[in-house]
Amino acid sequence: MIDRPVHEQIKELSNALVILSDKVLKNFSSTLSMLQHPGSEPEDDIQRVENEIDVNEVRLEERCLVFLALQQPVAKDLRKIVTIVKINNDLERIGDLVMHIFERLPDIEPEVIADFDFQLMGEKAKLMIQKSIQAFVNNDKMLAEEVLYMDEELDVMHRAVFKNVATMLKKQEIDTNQLITALSISRYIERMGDHATRIAQEVIYLITGEIIRHSDASFEKLIQSLKD
Repeated sequence: MIDRPVHEQIKELSNALVILSDKVLKNFSSTLSMLQHPGSEPEDDIQRVENEIDVNEVRLEERCLVFLALQQPVAKDLRKIVTIVKINNDLERIGDLVMHIFERLPDIEPEVIADFDFQLMGEKAKLMIQKSIQAFVNNDKMLAEEVLYMDEELDVMHRAVFKNVATMLKKQEIDTNQLITALSISRYIERMGDHATRIAQEVIYLITGEIIRHSDASFEKLIQSLKD
């Protein structure tokens, strides 16, 4: 690894990150399909891909740490590797959330699922993940900022599910456990959006050197600029 040009090594690590994101999105799409159409996807395939995600995430982090130890990069190269490590972790967490949804599928009936916009929420979260990774690949600050705005929309959708569940809980004939499952699924999807947002924030840090994830004022200013 040390004998090859640094830019080639960084490119390989970036490509490995994109491959990991593809696996995460594949499992997310399969789980969304099963949510709407039970039995439409092979369950063993979803578990197999999740295992691959876990293995790839660990391997990529190890490769980044070896790179840091051997190359001791500075400035932009250092930011790139740090960003890859952080995005790598966020993708693994998204993969875990996908599995949480997958594991809850037997606990909810299709007629209950039909009362909620899980497909729309899932597609929104999936698009956020895709755009955040594309922003990383293309060094696209505007695309990363677009993901931040989309997170607001996903939060609104999650709050709508919460209100719907609260209303339905007042009906005695409703199965409380299934409604709790529905709320959990919504929360898992909303958290995926949070991780996509963190990826976008890391991309902005990579491009500008500015850390915005803990700066409420900067974040609100950015969101307002996107609305104007």
